[in-house]
Amino acid sequence: MSYLYLVWSNLKRKKLRSLLTLLSIVVAFVLFGLLSAIKQALTGGVDIAGADRLIVRHKVSIIQLLPESYKARMERIPGVALATHQTWFGGIYQDPKNFFMQCPVVPEEFLDMHPEMLLPPEQKQAWLKTRTGVIVGRNTAERFRWKVGDKIPIQSTIWSHKDGSRLWEFDLVGIYDGRNKNTDTTPLFLRYDYFEEARQWGKGQVGWYTIRVKDPAQAAEVAKLVDAEFENSSAETKTEPEGAFVQSWVKQIGDIALITASILGAVFFTILLVTGNTISQSVRERIGELGVLKAIGFTNGQMLALVLLESCLLSLLGGALGLGLAELIVARGDPTHGMLPLFFFPTRDLVIGLGISLVLGLVTGVFPALQAMRLRVADALRRM
Repeated sequence: MSYLYLVWSNLKRKKLRSLLTLLSIVVAFVLFGLLSAIKQALTGGVDIAGADRLIVRHKVSIIQLLPESYKARMERIPGVALATHQTWFGGIYQDPKNFFMQCPVVPEEFLDMHPEMLLPPEQKQAWLKTRTGVIVGRNTAERFRWKVGDKIPIQSTIWSHKDGSRLWEFDLVGIYDGRNKNTDTTPLFLRYDYFEEARQWGKGQVGWYTIRVKDPAQAAEVAKLVDAEFENSSAETKTEPEGAFVQSWVKQIGDIALITASILGAVFFTILLVTGNTISQSVRERIGELGVLKAIGFTNGQMLALVLLESCLLSLLGGALGLGLAELIVARGDPTHGMLPLFFFPTRDLVIGLGISLVLGLVTGVFPALQAMRLRVADALRRM
């Protein structure tokens, strides 16, 4: 008789109890998967931030603008390979809830700076030839069912035309994809030359700069040189790694890692108690049967393995079902329709989840297993 048959028979002994325990574990791991996807969506940009890229913003606040003339001065600083700028456009499409990032950029410089954005060559050429042209990420294009050739009206909450209107109309000339799943494919990018010519105010000023350093190991030194270059000017700068810049945006929401860890810690502690109680009760109910198994030759080690296998099977089955269900839910896409652009279930968290389910099985089964191992045949048979 195999161990697996015995274990499965024991789990079927009290079908309702085993089913409810299994469902509790499933719910816990569905929650684990969803929170992992949300955490990835909020912090994923930190993971893909370029080690050779620095962000230069106004020392006071990112909402303060910097002179466009800073670009040439930055490129003369030792260690700087390339500099380009972006500006927050702050537009909405049709409805205020349709929020996504838009920025005017210098096309060739911007694409050179961000090789993780994959734009077909013919669409790149179209962007260079069309002053009102924009490119948008695959995520947003699919969200609004946009296609190349569409006219895209964007109502800016910040920038107005020379005539005072805040309605900007663009020609969609390209849709870019990400090199990997971590690449944000929600932003829209328009041409800076058109934006500069058409806007009513703020001429010659930009939001922030991205610079590429020649040697990532020298990034800290280059950052100091950049800030020293504009020290005591009317627009002093703060230069930091791209990852730190992204992290500062995430921290405005809160400590995501701590929040998710606290929620999952509470959930799994509860599941630990529930599953542990189920296995302990199951062992107590069949003390006599365990005594018979010992009487016919089962060793202490085999008894220990039998109970541990039962708890691990229950936990792993619940974990696998929960993680699988979470993957199916997450695969349906961002439930906020654009607010969580990097919403997916990371493979590393899937592996971690399976590891947690195994540990959960071992921890909940260890004490009942020790009880079964130390059971004396005479005492067990007396209780039959």
